[in-house]
Amino acid sequence: MNLKIGFIGLGNMGAPMAINLAKGGNEVFGFDADNSINLREVTMMSSIPSLLEEVEVVFTMLPSGLIVKDIITEFIDNFNTNSILIDCSTIDVKTTKELSETLHKNNEIYMLDAPVSGGVQGAGSGELTFMVGGNRDVFEKVKFLFTYMGNRAVYCGKTGSGQSAKICNNMILGVTMIATCESFALADKLGLDREAMFEVVSTSSGCSWSMNSYCPAPGIGPKAPSDNNYVPGFSSDLMLKDLLLSQDAACETQANTPMGDLATRLYKEFVENSNGSGLDFSAIIKTFEI
Repeated sequence: MNLKIGFIGLGNMGAPMAINLAKGGNEVFGFDADNSINLREVTMMSSIPSLLEEVEVVFTMLPSGLIVKDIITEFIDNFNTNSILIDCSTIDVKTTKELSETLHKNNEIYMLDAPVSGGVQGAGSGELTFMVGGNRDVFEKVKFLFTYMGNRAVYCGKTGSGQSAKICNNMILGVTMIATCESFALADKLGLDREAMFEVVSTSSGCSWSMNSYCPAPGIGPKAPSDNNYVPGFSSDLMLKDLLLSQDAACETQANTPMGDLATRLYKEFVENSNGSGLDFSAIIKTFEI
């Protein structure tokens, strides 16, 4: 079943996702605030209202919860009744719940929160993982759409559960990347060859995705941003954003997350005071190479 699909936010992640939807045989209408963006596979629209009137399913991939909220608030009356909004942005749980309730109450629009893991590379290759929250029946209705953009879509529960899963996942990612970087720094001081350390840790109990698949040490393990001067696959700025979301959630729920708190402070220092902005999040290894 092919659908008319809208996609708002055609940046580094949104553009390849929209293209993959179109390659799946769907008619995709796109909009981005940067009107210089033009995707051959997508029908580009000049405004959000003109996009919304054409489609029954709308995807959003936007930088912040504030932008998502502003767009929904301004254009809520332009959504078709019974249409479905699938927000793939990473935003706070509270905003997600509020927007979902507002959409359904005012115009019978169903919202799924569906943040992703896999980065720019996964978006391009169609190998993203989606973490989805919202009405289960709505998820089942549109589940097939995720297969065009990813290899896994996990239904996590009620509205906000997708965002909850994403910030928990990325808190783990931030902590384990820092631990991996610290370990290389210690190995260096001990005179342990980095390749030897990788061979041991990647096949032992200390293994992690940060070590095995995204090694922060250049020239070690599979090809990663560290081999390309830390040109971002997932930027330090975005890692800081997600860690801040995790700590906001921890504060709201009174969860005890000391490692998450420390990782947040370390990335904040790296991004704001140590030239980490614009670099891949694995570049934080530079902090420990002293």
